[in-house]
Amino acid sequence: MNKVRLLIGTKKGAFILTADGARKQWDVSGPHFGGWEIYHLKGSPVDQNRIYVSQTSSWFGQVIQRSDDGGKTWSTPGEGWPEETSDGAPQGESNKFVYDTSSETGAPLTTHQWYDGSQRPWEFKRIWHLEPSLTDPDTVYAGAEEAALFRSTDGGQTWHELAGLRTAKGHLWQPGAGGMCLHTILLDKSHLDRIFVAISAAGTFRSDDAGKTWRPTNKGLMSKYELPDPEAEVGHCVHNIAMHSSRPNVLFMQKHWDVLRSDDTGESWQEISGNLPSDFGFPIAVHAHEPNTIYVVPIKSDSEHYPPEGKLRVYRSRAGGHEWEPLTKGLPQENCYVNILRDAMAVDQLDPCGIYFGTTGGQVYGSANGGKSWKPIVHDLPAVLSVEVQTFT
Repeated sequence: MNKVRLLIGTKKGAFILTADGARKQWDVSGPHFGGWEIYHLKGSPVDQNRIYVSQTSSWFGQVIQRSDDGGKTWSTPGEGWPEETSDGAPQGESNKFVYDTSSETGAPLTTHQWYDGSQRPWEFKRIWHLEPSLTDPDTVYAGAEEAALFRSTDGGQTWHELAGLRTAKGHLWQPGAGGMCLHTILLDKSHLDRIFVAISAAGTFRSDDAGKTWRPTNKGLMSKYELPDPEAEVGHCVHNIAMHSSRPNVLFMQKHWDVLRSDDTGESWQEISGNLPSDFGFPIAVHAHEPNTIYVVPIKSDSEHYPPEGKLRVYRSRAGGHEWEPLTKGLPQENCYVNILRDAMAVDQLDPCGIYFGTTGGQVYGSANGGKSWKPIVHDLPAVLSVEVQTFT
């Protein structure tokens, strides 16, 4: 029988929730790495036991660890690395992420443009997002702050920057209110050399040659509050992008204001916000079996990060946008002032499709019927930073 594993990253550790296909009773494991900020953890789509985790602390810095047994035990990748200590910290030296400054990459030196017009060096702060390969459990991508894309082909032991990304006008990228992070990585199973990334606040970018060369894919994005030039190729504050594996030419975007769609692999974008109560938000997800069904969680504004009217509502469009319906059964409809962050919504692969999201108030909600009704799976966790799903046997 199929099972579902939820991988929850929070401000104070990671939690793993497991249920059978009915998704009624959940076993909770955690906190793993208690006290650490867990920005993201994600499982391999080709090895149900392989999970990668990004953990950050002010004391130990940034560490990537992995599990080869579904989250029961963890270790820092590499021959001879010991398993974690009781406080979640790896013994010995932590991972090394080095920005590529070689002239052979064509990268624009080691600097980028800031708001005051100065040129400042890239600074490595943390890994926001991990994306395991669709074909190889030992290959995994990592999106960093400040914005860069890294790849490991040895299970996380060594990491090399795909520095060609910074040739896509990287000297013009500027941090937004939340910094400048590479937070979304999409891989295309029908075109294994194609990679999409989204950067806050630079925009979306695409590579068709496995990360060697890149170009901006932001035509049609309007950022009148952030950019004086309506035709700007970069500088757009994209919050998240999503696609269905069966239709990779169609992309959906939640932007800093506006929900959008591309029908040509990101070459151009059209607004599909329609009747949403607010077109500001962070996550966006696509139904596992219905590529035209998408989900968003509207947030009141960029200064008021909570649901409009204090009502927690997931909105669903079954038409690929424009027409939206609120999904509220089981969700609080008064005095709810939580936020749902960009990586905090995911879907499983079961039928009917399960939808899950976590809040900054520490609740994780789930729907086993495509969003018709919801129930809290857990509550009183630390603020939830990310939610991912593995479906396995």
